[in-house]
Amino acid sequence: MKLCKVSNLIGGEILAKTIMTPGFHILLAEETILRPEYIKKIEELGITEVYIKDNEEIHMQEVVLLKSDVENFFRDKVKSILEKHTYSRNEELMELNNTAENIIMNILEEDEVVEKIYDIRERNSDIYEHSINTCSLAILTALKLKLSKEQVHGIGVGCLLHDLGLRYLTINYENQDILTLSKMELTEYLKHPVYGYTVLKDEKWISDISKNIILYHHENLDGSGYPLRAREIPFETQIVNICDTFDEKICGIGCKRIKVYEAVEYLKSYRGKKFNGEIVNTLLEFTAVYPVGSRVLLSDHTIGKVVRQNREFPDRPVVHILEDINGKNVEEEIIMDLIKINNVFIEKVLA
Repeated sequence: MKLCKVSNLIGGEILAKTIMTPGFHILLAEETILRPEYIKKIEELGITEVYIKDNEEIHMQEVVLLKSDVENFFRDKVKSILEKHTYSRNEELMELNNTAENIIMNILEEDEVVEKIYDIRERNSDIYEHSINTCSLAILTALKLKLSKEQVHGIGVGCLLHDLGLRYLTINYENQDILTLSKMELTEYLKHPVYGYTVLKDEKWISDISKNIILYHHENLDGSGYPLRAREIPFETQIVNICDTFDEKICGIGCKRIKVYEAVEYLKSYRGKKFNGEIVNTLLEFTAVYPVGSRVLLSDHTIGKVVRQNREFPDRPVVHILEDINGKNVEEEIIMDLIKINNVFIEKVLA
């Protein structure tokens, strides 16, 4: 049990002692889980400190696009389908139509799905996990942009198949800049969208939206992409291009792996140049710049851990202070909500 300032509460703490009104009526009983509305009422009554149960670690409120077990199920499904595929047989790929629809339904089952801020995990460069994550990001972006059901489905299928051409390469492209490849290897790598498209261009079960995504997902609006250096890119493909680029940066496919906040800055720096500005803004509206669990250095020289996101402020999370300005562990429980403290900001991510 520890005494905690009400102003430091973020919600989710468990009350260790009953709170009484001045007239000795029970306001909140022991063991009550403190909701934000309860905290507001406590503050209105002038109560400045309460006793809460002392947990070993502050409860972190991570919000993800797909729950881990669901994401792993879809990853294994896509891996099974793609690994059975051979260049001349496409029948098994048809099942990805249903997989894409199931991912869409799983995302839509979440309450207030388009209103949340999501923690995007930093991961290793697993091509199947990358396909699932790109699919989830692109679907949610499309939903927020109010695209039709047909467009969203086409985006989902296209994302699951967008890197099909990589399966025909023997080049190591994981966690390294493709520009460091030999000239022959780079030439081969840049052809992977063409390889994937060639396999499926005559199939009737896959939409033109999905086919365009496979061929054009590395093309940029300024003509700097590959393999065709196209400038006229379908809108659905522009969505996938941005989500694919973002996820490649954080898992290290065809590039060196970087932090989420660095990938966010990359998209911002090319917004309106390589990338459609409306789409970038829509993606960043629901993407946490500093995922829950990130260890961060604050501008006041303290060190903390991100424990919760703030809706509408993806770059101003709630931080649990771990070390003071002298690098000493903080014994008191200090929770800093960065939308309430305007003169403190995150300088960099430490881990």
